[in-house]
Amino acid sequence: MAKHEEHGSVRVSDDVVSTIAGLAALDTPGIAAMSGGISEGLAKRLSGKNVQKGVTVEVGQVEAAVDLRVIVNYGVQIQEVCQDLQNNVKEAIENMTGLQVVEVNVKVEGVAFKEDAQEEPSQQLRVK
Repeated sequence: MAKHEEHGSVRVSDDVVSTIAGLAALDTPGIAAMSGGISEGLAKRLSGKNVQKGVTVEVGQVEAAVDLRVIVNYGVQIQEVCQDLQNNVKEAIENMTGLQVVEVNVKVEGVAFKEDAQEEPSQQLRVK
């Protein structure tokens, strides 16, 4: 996005938009993780500094389109969670960058569930 001001121009990089989208996705209830993609083997859960994994953006001068690959928690209403996800990502990008988000496409690539409450927290989620 390039915005021309009287003192110069402001451009928001694709990586910044990807990071905003990834963080907004991870803050959405029902989303367990972002997915690294089935092509990498089993869907890989990612968080923290790897929030751009599972996010593809196309950023123009005033518009952006976002594709997300996610893993949802077992037992959630997937349609509702994905609608919340689309709204959260759109709102976050528009509020922070001023870009108009024209579409947020979501691909659910896995389901995470707790195997046993006694396990270590890092091992509680298993991806199918």
